[in-house]
Amino acid sequence: MSSHAVVWLDQERAKIFFFDRDAFDEKDFHAPKHHITSHAKHRENHHPRESREQKEFFDSVAKTLATVDEVLVLGPGVAKTQLLKHFHLRDPKIAEKVLAVETSDHPTPGQIVAHARHYFQGKDQLLGTVPLA
Repeated sequence: MSSHAVVWLDQERAKIFFFDRDAFDEKDFHAPKHHITSHAKHRENHHPRESREQKEFFDSVAKTLATVDEVLVLGPGVAKTQLLKHFHLRDPKIAEKVLAVETSDHPTPGQIVAHARHYFQGKDQLLGTVPLA
């Protein structure tokens, strides 16, 4: 459908939207229980390891994004940055596709897609890859 996608995720799920000017398709992934840790106290230079379930969850998101050229990642908490870290460590080709990571509350699917359309239209206009409307 499109070379653009937007991922919205929190501690419970990831929603991936593939879209064009007129329509969008949504894929929904449920996170394993307690896979994303927030601000736990750890010793200096100690990073918690990804659980097998978390790795599989993030790998399924990465696999779904394999066919797109550019990705915007949205979400309310730490899940979005943990996803990006996973991409950098385990799937650098997907990490290169992520153009931005933004904080977002819990918008509706329509609001997510509208925001992503606006983001990519602005980016494309800045780069001169689409005519100004």
